Amino acid sequence: MIELKNIRKSFGEKVVLEDVSATMEPGKVNLIIGTSGSGKTVLMKCMIGLIHPDAGHVLYEGNDLVTMEEKDLKDIRMQIGMLFQGSALFDSMTVENNIRFPLDMFTKMSRAEKRKRVNEVLDRVNLEGANKKYPAEISGGMKKRVALARALVLNPKYLFCDEPNSGLDPQTSLVIDKLIKELTIEYNSVTVINTHDMNTVMESGDHIVYMYQGKKRWEGSNKDIIYSKDQQLNDFIFASDFLTKAKEMSMMEDRGQV
Repeated sequence: MIELKNIRKSFGEKVVLEDVSATMEPGKVNLIIGTSGSGKTVLMKCMIGLIHPDAGHVLYEGNDLVTMEEKDLKDIRMQIGMLFQGSALFDSMTVENNIRFPLDMFTKMSRAEKRKRVNEVLDRVNLEGANKKYPAEISGGMKKRVALARALVLNPKYLFCDEPNSGLDPQTSLVIDKLIKELTIEYNSVTVINTHDMNTVMESGDHIVYMYQGKKRWEGSNKDIIYSKDQQLNDFIFASDFLTKAKEMSMMEDRGQV
């Protein structure tokens, strides 16, 4: 579990986060949503220690990341898997070497053990046999799955995904969403996704935090969100035809019309 308590962050005179509190639970897909400039990216960076908040606490199983000693901070980071928005693969490395990179950095596993672990995660993301390919030789969706495999290779307790569907077509996005959801349940990981993809919200949003102008404006599940009476949230989510139709369908179901 990750608990955020009264997080505040400013850059100069600009307050980017103000008194943000939330709890990210294991085995659930936790989403942070909001428009550009809402503070969601800065909030995620505070959660993984890339940005130090001015005030507040980031608790990993009760241990405060903000005041943690460097050794303990390193231990926490070894339990974190990160899927970057642009995949962030090394172009000069094969798929296998990209995935093996964290094992080389943080473990003393033998070469055979590393190869075995790489093959396990490749199989899990449905890329068995792609070991010797280079990033330039695979599709955008495959790159995301390679990046996800790399994020999983150390068996992370905490998985962070920054806009995992950015640049992907709708069908591939659904595949990535389904895979992240399955892996979250399988590993019982604390999965946190920064997204503005409304399909992800409705398909995967077990727990959703909506950020607006640096504050947590709304919190709930994808089952709750279509009934929200918060005007700012409604303006944000129902800008999508998909969400508008989903709300209409749910209301019709409640009235017994479908």
